[in-house]
Amino acid sequence: MKIKNSNFKPAKQHAILTTGEVIKMLRELKGWTQEELSKYCSINAKNISMLEHDKLEIGKKRAEQLAKAFNVHPAIIMFPEYESKEIQKAA
Repeated sequence: MKIKNSNFKPAKQHAILTTGEVIKMLRELKGWTQEELSKYCSINAKNISMLEHDKLEIGKKRAEQLAKAFNVHPAIIMFPEYESKEIQKAA
């Protein structure tokens, strides 16, 4: 069924965040440096930088380590396009 009504506007696409952008956003919201996050999650700072720049795959183990440090569910980090409301709550 096609509705012809000039009052309707097409939906806008939501901004899609990458996993790296989510990690960086959560880290910055906590006020942590990459080195500080490294201490909380046992992932070295170089790998955190690579994750934030989407140059390293997240993987289940790293997602769990980061989620524990940020006190969020791992899905928020692994699937940001589906969990955007939860990312906002974590802020």
